[in-house]
Amino acid sequence: MEKLTVVEGIAAPMLRINIDTDQITPGKELVRMRTEGAAASLFAYWRYSGDRRPNPEFILNRAPWNKAQILLADRNFGCGSSRESAPQALREWGFRAVIAPSFGGIFYNNCFRNGVLPIEMPIENIRAIAAQVEAAQGHAKVKVSLVDEAVTAPDGSISAFKTPALLRDMLLNGADEIDVTLRRGAETAAFRARDRIKRPWAYLLP
Repeated sequence: MEKLTVVEGIAAPMLRINIDTDQITPGKELVRMRTEGAAASLFAYWRYSGDRRPNPEFILNRAPWNKAQILLADRNFGCGSSRESAPQALREWGFRAVIAPSFGGIFYNNCFRNGVLPIEMPIENIRAIAAQVEAAQGHAKVKVSLVDEAVTAPDGSISAFKTPALLRDMLLNGADEIDVTLRRGAETAAFRARDRIKRPWAYLLP
């Protein structure tokens, strides 16, 4: 697990609804990802023309958006299939946070495990941030703090958000489920000692 506490950087507005995991990493790209990496496949339908030349109209092909660390989206981001390549591609590109009103459930959980913070926020707040970064042509930075569970817009306004306690702790500390389990070694050992008394047959060697 890759930890995240605070990220401050360029926020790219992509305010489309229902951006699903096949749009984030198209199925035809999954073979390519094995040799070229995940970032090359991110939003491939939109980033490339038919001959795989970069589409100059697509926001992530234009400076300074091509250095974005935060993605602004509309509702139901990451819906569709459960492919883990979607958050992997976002992270390999350089994104550390995605801000949207809602997310596909599996995608939301996969983000935490791939070093990307999914933030649920009212669309009005997201549109306000998008307007500010667009007015500054991308050069106004947005700050995301998982420590404080707050997003600071370029004008200094702050929007609070909530994350599940366990997933937040895992991302703050760069810990996966195994790490979390190992932290509770003393509790596990105490349980096994009690359980061995109750069910000694369960601990007999074959």
